[in-house]
Amino acid sequence: MSFINNLKNAIGRKATPDPFVSDLTSALSKDRVRFDATQRFLHSHDASVFDEGNAGPVCFPTSTQEVQEIMKIAKTHGRSIVARGAGTGLAGGAIPLGAPAVIAMTKMNKILEVDIDNRIAWVEPGVINLDLSSHLGVDGYHFAPDPSSQQVCTIGGNVANNSGGPHCLAYGVTDAHVLALEVVLPDGEVAVIGGLDPEPLGLDLRGAFIGSEGTMGITTKIAVRITKNPPAVGTLLLSFSSMRAAAQTVSAVIAAGIVPAAMEVMDQRITKAVESFVGAGYPTDAAAVLLVEVEGLTDGVAIEASRIRDIGFEQGATGIRVAESDHERELLWKGRKTAFGAIAQIAPDYYLHDTVVPRSSLADVLEKVDEVAEKYGLIVMNVFHAGDGNLHPLLLFDVREEGMLEKVHAAGAEIMKISLEAGGVLSGEHGIGIEKQAYMNQLFSDDDLDHQNRLRYAFDPDCRSNPGKVLPSGHSCADIQALKKVPEGIWG
Repeated sequence: MSFINNLKNAIGRKATPDPFVSDLTSALSKDRVRFDATQRFLHSHDASVFDEGNAGPVCFPTSTQEVQEIMKIAKTHGRSIVARGAGTGLAGGAIPLGAPAVIAMTKMNKILEVDIDNRIAWVEPGVINLDLSSHLGVDGYHFAPDPSSQQVCTIGGNVANNSGGPHCLAYGVTDAHVLALEVVLPDGEVAVIGGLDPEPLGLDLRGAFIGSEGTMGITTKIAVRITKNPPAVGTLLLSFSSMRAAAQTVSAVIAAGIVPAAMEVMDQRITKAVESFVGAGYPTDAAAVLLVEVEGLTDGVAIEASRIRDIGFEQGATGIRVAESDHERELLWKGRKTAFGAIAQIAPDYYLHDTVVPRSSLADVLEKVDEVAEKYGLIVMNVFHAGDGNLHPLLLFDVREEGMLEKVHAAGAEIMKISLEAGGVLSGEHGIGIEKQAYMNQLFSDDDLDHQNRLRYAFDPDCRSNPGKVLPSGHSCADIQALKKVPEGIWG
């Protein structure tokens, strides 16, 4: 059934009053605790292809104290909670299971403090990623992690998934840019983990919390490291007659001791879609294009750009274009970062994968991905962070076609298996969520999973924080919470 039909059905159902909702409303206000069918339906989904969500009351706190109150009320009622940002997740991490309270952090969106001298900014979790960089830009700084969804995704969501982005090849993912976190634990206690000191004392709980996908608590304030804009930037677009040649060029550049700020590859199908969408001047006759960016002092950028040109031609590049202006550079990046939106010209739905493989295996894995797509009769487009081997194959489909979603999931499972067999891992930046949890025991041993569960349990002894995510069934203390039935009649 389509999204619109599901929404209409949800609107038609009436909800029965619930003491849990009454207590939440008393703590916040009636307009910031929504339990109507429309709001619950809209907050039962994210940007993934998974449709298992079932939200309880949706809360919109505006302060740490209000998040505390929500957590304490949920504990009193024995109810689970799920934190949510912009809902751009692609692995189902924010999809509520078992009708928990959804804590939407979008109203906590203030940039609280910017300390240029110490290169630190304190922000609330609902701050949009790109808004932070735009705010810092007037002083010549930016926030380095730059997911493709940075125009809409939030810093809190970046923390939850340890998000990456094209420029994380040189700068590192979110974990490398977060110094401290104020978090509300599932029992309502507030804790500050990490610190502004270069070497905070004790265990690195900050590193454990980042990437935990909301299973250990909710972030309410974040101290991020801000990065000075480079004095010079060089952007090159290399064209190739084969994807293998593009992949080999990536390995050759790294082997030469050059670590660009970003290295992104797109195949011909996605390049054509992007060019039609943006008009950036991408060569649509190339089998693959490689977008490379180098940063630093002017002379150093010129030297590295020249070396990359030479390496590109040695590996069979059919053409190399160097951006001559900031406008040209921005247009090239606009094409890359709107790639996912561009495919709407071809199909209404897509399933985006996120595995990581060794750079040396890129070409072989991509060929196998193509074979999987052909086996299931699907169109696949490849656009990925080539520098760190983070693949993003897009499987295009129309969910209205009977049996199509099952084909897509089957193809996705094979792609994960191929990546693991190549020595890869399940996720580079999107997280595990619902999508990959069933495959965790293919990557980790039972002992590994047991230790991960113990860590989670230390933060959340009642296992009420985002239950049913990350750890596979049988290895998670939250299995029972995720499967709990909603009290009969409450949600219609």
